[in-house]
Amino acid sequence: MNSYSPTWAVTLNTFFVFLTLLSFCNTVSAQFDSSHTPEISEIKRLPDDELADKKEGLYFTGVPDFSADPLNGFGYGLEGTLFFNGKKSDHLFAYTPYRQKLDIALFNTTKNAKELSLKLDIPYIGNTPWRLRTEIILETNPNLVYFGNTSKSLEGLNFYENGDSSAKYIQNGSYSGYEKSLVNNRAHYNDFIKKESVINVSLERSLMEGKARWLIGYEFAKFNNASIANFGNVVKDSKLLEDVNKNGVLGLGDGHINMVQIGLVYDTRNLETDPSNGYFAEITHETSLKIIGSGFDFSKTFAQIRGYHQILKKYFKKQVFAWRTGAGITSGNAPFFEYADEWSSEGSIEGLGGTNTLRGYKQSRFMAPIMNFNNFELRSQFWSGKAFHQHLAMSAVPFFDFGGCWDNFSKLNTSNYRYNSGLGLRIAWNVNTILRFDYAVSKEDNQFFFQMNHTF
Repeated sequence: MNSYSPTWAVTLNTFFVFLTLLSFCNTVSAQFDSSHTPEISEIKRLPDDELADKKEGLYFTGVPDFSADPLNGFGYGLEGTLFFNGKKSDHLFAYTPYRQKLDIALFNTTKNAKELSLKLDIPYIGNTPWRLRTEIILETNPNLVYFGNTSKSLEGLNFYENGDSSAKYIQNGSYSGYEKSLVNNRAHYNDFIKKESVINVSLERSLMEGKARWLIGYEFAKFNNASIANFGNVVKDSKLLEDVNKNGVLGLGDGHINMVQIGLVYDTRNLETDPSNGYFAEITHETSLKIIGSGFDFSKTFAQIRGYHQILKKYFKKQVFAWRTGAGITSGNAPFFEYADEWSSEGSIEGLGGTNTLRGYKQSRFMAPIMNFNNFELRSQFWSGKAFHQHLAMSAVPFFDFGGCWDNFSKLNTSNYRYNSGLGLRIAWNVNTILRFDYAVSKEDNQFFFQMNHTF
């Protein structure tokens, strides 16, 4: 297994964090001149009831982060957000979810998966049409799974019960049964270890009274990926190592990626963090080139459309039908893990599988050069009120997800789709902070998630 020392990356990231925090503090302390603000369409205005509940000034929301995951074990950490909303007298107060936001997440698990992330977002910076987003992530995860980077990853889980070749042969079995069948030299067959340091910066320019924006960005990532091929003196089988040796799969060992990013967004949501009406559509493109210092030549294009519709207003105070469809295309000589990483202007989407795409399957359970995923949710608010001087609103959320992947366009077919359903709970805390609890069931797995923010 290759050694990996992130010392230089940590030093660079620490310096970048300092600059980010300095920028945030300077912006917070600045006096906003409401007489010089960009024009924003009335469709972006917050509903009156949510505007009444929106807090002024600087405040912090944070929660302990606990989870139970068969891959990572018991997880614990802290997720928090520092908001600066400005004053109600500010013209932009009614049209933006916040003036600045700093997200901080620190997470660890009993199986040594660790993550530290900081994300800064400043819409209409300095009362101009420009928006700044920065993101820093330090991650170590020894529990990730790899089932291939082609449409063959869609194949069902077939195995001998408990790994005994004389026992019953199970086709399209459960994930828990498949795990139990991985014994002896196959004990870590689908596992790999990932260590990564990422810096992402993007700048957006508002158009059409805030309903559209174009963006440019830059990402630098240093990684080390290792297959779990050795355990003591026993050599282990490894799906990733097999694909590297037989199929030329890239991305094992040390490496770095430099990418330039461009995108176009159309956004008519009335509240970014918890919309009840409007649409969000975007198309983004990333290019990694050796001539700009990257270790690989490849490109990725991602597009998605989301819709939010408040329905049955006569019977429910707030019931929102929310849907999303997204698709990604990867071309060139991309590292295997980049197939699962779709860059959105609002944060990367790791699919297919996991908390952001197909919630009934393990993270990155399926991936190939062409991927599509679809999500449907019915967000039904059943209670709202105040507790300890904090405004809270609770919603029940039944949901349905499906998605698939293909090697090329000539192979597109509906048989490649995988499905799951589930039920969730959402707690809106002071309008902007969303606590999400989801339980999803598929034909091979069931999973529980506790996260901050909506799935989409």
